[in-house]
Amino acid sequence: MKIDLTDTTASKINKALVKGRRAIGTPAVGMVLTMVIVTDEENAYDSIKAAEDASHEHPARTLVVIKRHARSPRDRTKSHLNAEVRVGADAGTGETVILRTYGEVSDHADSVVLPLLLPDAPVVVWWPVNAPEVPAKDPLGALAQRRITDMYAVEQPLVALEARVRSYAPGDTDLAWTRLTPWRSMLAAALDQARTKIISAAVESEAENPSAELLARWLGARLSVKVDRVVTAGPVVTAVRLGTDKGEIVIDRPEGPLATLTLPGQPSRTLALKVRPTSELIAEELRRLDADEMYAIALRGDGTKETSSHV
Repeated sequence: MKIDLTDTTASKINKALVKGRRAIGTPAVGMVLTMVIVTDEENAYDSIKAAEDASHEHPARTLVVIKRHARSPRDRTKSHLNAEVRVGADAGTGETVILRTYGEVSDHADSVVLPLLLPDAPVVVWWPVNAPEVPAKDPLGALAQRRITDMYAVEQPLVALEARVRSYAPGDTDLAWTRLTPWRSMLAAALDQARTKIISAAVESEAENPSAELLARWLGARLSVKVDRVVTAGPVVTAVRLGTDKGEIVIDRPEGPLATLTLPGQPSRTLALKVRPTSELIAEELRRLDADEMYAIALRGDGTKETSSHV
């Protein structure tokens, strides 16, 4: 069910939500959090689709804020809010409200979002693109227990990474880090099996890959070794090599959903290591809403990383 509201208010939107739930016989008590998506028109569809897919695991009220900036100084005085309310089959397993703000309302979107938050439920804010320089100090980010950005969405991801180092606050995370979960799990399992001292490490990926940079910093911090960054044709992270006195531990995924794991003295084996869709990344981030200490460690690194060689 969809309800369109023109030149509306937060109060009228709340009434439309109640009306929609009554019409389809769905209570709000099953929703576990409020997710706020701050995006633009170009990326709105994909972001909403990812959030709705994630809502099958985490039923949520999703508030999509699309700021429509004025084309001229005169237009800035035409401040108003349009909304589209979706409930039932049109909103995954939760509720979706698309908020289009115009004029000065765009500068105070938090005043629109605040009355629409679920009471006594955690808040997550996700910027698929155009994240603020300091997410925790953004008016919308300040409402949230968890703030999600994505360095893949910017033109200079490694510059954005350094900005994230400077602005980090507990509750911040980035999908470039979330994409590494299968790699980190596989590396941890490999090290448990090998049980040998690591004396060198290398991460291979396409150039300017923020996930590879975070992985290299994480390995350097956890293993206390220098980590080489090797630039390949990609796509994304293609291999990790850990040197030991018994031989190399290698996870190699040049392309496709399969990787090859090689341990010293053991035959190679094939493992699943696919590139996951955004909906799975968001669902993972919603499973725990406390501070991600490993992400903070990966951001800081330990200063042992060496600059890349090329193949």
